[in-house]
Amino acid sequence: MRIFLLFLSLTLFGTNVAAQNRAAVEQQFQNWLQQEVWPKARAKGVSRQTMNQAFTGVTLNWDLPDLVPPGTKASTPKKQRQAEFGSPGKYFNAGSVQGATSVGRKMAARHAATLARVEAQTGVPGRIILAVWGRESGYGQVAIRHDAFQVLGTKGFMSTRSDYFTDELIAALQIAEAGHVSGRAMKSSWAGALGQPQFMPSSFLNFAADGNGDGRADIWGSTDDTLASIGNYLARHGWVAGRDWGFEVSVPLSVSCALEGPDQGRPIRDWAAMGIARTSGKPFPPHELAGEGYLMMPAGRNGPAFIVTPNFYVLKDYNMSDLYALFVGHVGDRIQYGMGNFSSGWGKVGGLYRSDVASMQRALEQQGHDVGGADGLPGFKTRRSIGRWQEATGQAPTCFPESRMKSQLKP
Repeated sequence: MRIFLLFLSLTLFGTNVAAQNRAAVEQQFQNWLQQEVWPKARAKGVSRQTMNQAFTGVTLNWDLPDLVPPGTKASTPKKQRQAEFGSPGKYFNAGSVQGATSVGRKMAARHAATLARVEAQTGVPGRIILAVWGRESGYGQVAIRHDAFQVLGTKGFMSTRSDYFTDELIAALQIAEAGHVSGRAMKSSWAGALGQPQFMPSSFLNFAADGNGDGRADIWGSTDDTLASIGNYLARHGWVAGRDWGFEVSVPLSVSCALEGPDQGRPIRDWAAMGIARTSGKPFPPHELAGEGYLMMPAGRNGPAFIVTPNFYVLKDYNMSDLYALFVGHVGDRIQYGMGNFSSGWGKVGGLYRSDVASMQRALEQQGHDVGGADGLPGFKTRRSIGRWQEATGQAPTCFPESRMKSQLKP
């Protein structure tokens, strides 16, 4: 009994210390807002009234990831180091694709006039704008509940990327100062991305658009402003009007999967001359033949292959993921053209620990390959490096990390 009471007292003592420490950190946070954030915000034209409205009653959100409270050191939890990466095919599960398509078609009819106007202004097809909107916020139907100033303030004060989030916090204050949305109504994701298009505040300042002419860019409550903002973002990032995003293709074994990547482009007619053909059986559109295209094989030889255009990489600018850009392009095509699933299925790949993939990447780096960094994720530089290593060692190139490679690729 005495041991139990001793344990209980130590536990309560630890809890009280933790509570006292948190209280002290909360006070440091308030001091930081006034001493560090306020002078920077004032220099950007933010008024004291806007600052007060944004932070009255705001405390730290201790549940956010990647926090480094004062007096502690950043750490990488074992779970994160050992996380598995899944098959690329999981990104295209039937529920997500079919749901995005069916709702997208309804939204295409409902907002046809706005989409036509934005397409005429930006050159970005309405189907692409819809697909981005659907992916980011479920066509505005997914609730965005976080207080943007609490999220950005917490991350600016004590995250592993504090400078970045502090700059985004200042940008959010500028948005409130301009009257696009009041401080208390500015909602974000847990990462600080705003509204239905999920813009970071700096992106809002650069790319948000007033789609209904009321003088504000309300990406939280206005569909017109949301669609105009997405179109403007893609146009300003280089969308080429009149070109598609890409085409699903079959790649003969005579064409190496190691030719993948945006730095190995060639005219689409040259890819066709190598034997690459659309899986639909249709020829490449005549106006695309002279344009540059790029081989993209997100699962190597274990899944669908694509010839993509520069517009694919504009979509990737919205979210730095091949699979994200592919999802948007694919769902957009399904919305407008009634296309079905990819012709080729996704193989049973993935399931390796990221630490295992990172080990392979380091081994490839030691052999002189550029894998794009040993981050445990198989991006195109890693995929083609694996293909080049396989070719050099007399193996049939698959261009994707597999379990059997662990014993062969050790740093």
